Amino acid sequence: MSEANAITVDVVSDVVCPWCFIGQKRLDKAVAAAGDVEVHIRWRPFQLDPTIPPQGKDRREYMLAKFGSDERIRDIHARIGPLGAAEGISFAFDAIKMAPNTLDAHRLIRWAGAAGEDVQNRLVRRLFQMNFEEGANIGDHSVLVEAAREAGMDASVVETLLPSDADVEAVRTEIATASRMGITGVPCFLLEGKYAVMGAQDADTLADAIRQVAAAKARGELETAG
Repeated sequence: MSEANAITVDVVSDVVCPWCFIGQKRLDKAVAAAGDVEVHIRWRPFQLDPTIPPQGKDRREYMLAKFGSDERIRDIHARIGPLGAAEGISFAFDAIKMAPNTLDAHRLIRWAGAAGEDVQNRLVRRLFQMNFEEGANIGDHSVLVEAAREAGMDASVVETLLPSDADVEAVRTEIATASRMGITGVPCFLLEGKYAVMGAQDADTLADAIRQVAAAKARGELETAG
């Protein structure tokens, strides 16, 4: 497959964002539907709430403070649940006991990217599953180490790096860059670093965008786009 028919999609997301999990599933379908376009996916960090302390917060208390009532929380979950089910996601919101700070998860995703695109994709999918389908605390280092092991990373290296400050500033800088680019919500799909598709769009919309950008790239139009 020629490089001219290959594009990169940077996915700006947070692993505690249910819409990002839905977006990941829809992106998978879009890639499959994009025909002979070779799509390279890279996961970029975003924090929905960087003020959560490193040890996390009780999720029910956190959600009540954010949304005001159990009824509103139930309504939100009831709206998202069927959309997830349509993508093969079994959201288990009641199983999630902790609202984690996701900075360490994003550090891990960054390291996974250095290990390879496939490793990073496996890790991100596993973190979404652990958080939303299993209720695991993805702010807990032992959970992150297990996710790394399952994704094919060197768990002993991860275990050593997590308690350190390795790449903390690099991840924060990347998050700040996303904000400067005007990204205020996730998921955001950046195609070839030039075209943004905001939100968990349906697979057909994403596939169409992928095909259009790939065609423009093949015609040499992206180099002159300003």
